[in-house]
Amino acid sequence: MKNFTSFHLKPITLIVLVAFTALTSCKKTETVDPTISYLRVINASPALATYNAYFNGNMVNTAALPFGGAINYLSYAAGTYSLKFTTANSAESLLTKNITLNASTYYSAYLINKPAALDVYTISDDLSIPSTDKAYIRFINLSPDAPALDLAKIGTTTSLVTNKAFKSASAFIAVDAGTYSLDAKETSSGTIKATSANTSFAAGYHYDIICGGLITPADDTERALSLQVVMIR
Repeated sequence: MKNFTSFHLKPITLIVLVAFTALTSCKKTETVDPTISYLRVINASPALATYNAYFNGNMVNTAALPFGGAINYLSYAAGTYSLKFTTANSAESLLTKNITLNASTYYSAYLINKPAALDVYTISDDLSIPSTDKAYIRFINLSPDAPALDLAKIGTTTSLVTNKAFKSASAFIAVDAGTYSLDAKETSSGTIKATSANTSFAAGYHYDIICGGLITPADDTERALSLQVVMIR
């Protein structure tokens, strides 16, 4: 099961992901504390820069977050908090946003957009498992210059998810456990924009499938478009 600690217990161990990759995790079977909310933070800004994240003034990462770097769920009392991002070498705010957390709810907060226009995209995470023999996937378009996108298995004509514009996400959908190759396709034309090959989805687990980076990077400080799969932890 997920490892998290309430704000009044011992500090949680933070794990920084080096890239958007599928990771080993445990199935979610614990009962959610009805007084507590849960938040994970992910750097999805399409730049080579690394960032520190501060929650209510306290830095919550142990090393600066690269593109795809993540902090696993931390737990807090329900309420409104400030989420601040800085460069790796400074405490000066590049972006500070208030986030309201409701009790008994999981959230993912993604740092998005280019460094000159940073923003936070926050969504709630329904981690229920209606069927233990299915995997659960969610498609998110976090590319600032991408058109609306569909998600499809390679070699199929019916999309799993359709018409997701920048800063929009599907609900989790159930898929058969197994290994798939996936395409992100332009909704209007069907043109393939990014591919994730031979990705395994285990039964009883939840995954983000994130289209991030840029279709047209300005220079070598920006990431090209890619389709990445992250097991939610």
